[in-house]
Amino acid sequence: MNEAESRLFALAKEHLKDSYSPYSHFQVAAALMTESGKTYTGVNIENSSFGLTNCAERTAMFNWINDGGLPDPIEQLLIIGNTDRPISPCGACRQVMSEFMAPESEVILTDTKGEFVRYTVDELIPYHFTEKDIEDGANK
Repeated sequence: MNEAESRLFALAKEHLKDSYSPYSHFQVAAALMTESGKTYTGVNIENSSFGLTNCAERTAMFNWINDGGLPDPIEQLLIIGNTDRPISPCGACRQVMSEFMAPESEVILTDTKGEFVRYTVDELIPYHFTEKDIEDGANK
């Protein structure tokens, strides 16, 4: 990992303790960095009705949006789980990544030991649903 990635790793790992996961006890945190170097974090937030649970990576992206981040694109997103191997994002998170991150943006999957793998958004969800799909359907 380079210096910026190490910073994201430390930030995400520090926030694992903030995970609200009283049901599964499965802690996840995420940290993202924008092109200007600004960082945002998020943790998973569970609900007794599991369908209302929000994942860490979506929380980080929503924090970025809430802060007016859209003009400052996301360059990297790091996801860490309190796991023995790098953690993979769910399908909903992949779809949200495809909405708010460029296809070539980097997603780093890691664990608490620092083992990691890298993917681009396009590699994680190559056939994502887009605004064009909506337009194509509406024009029929």
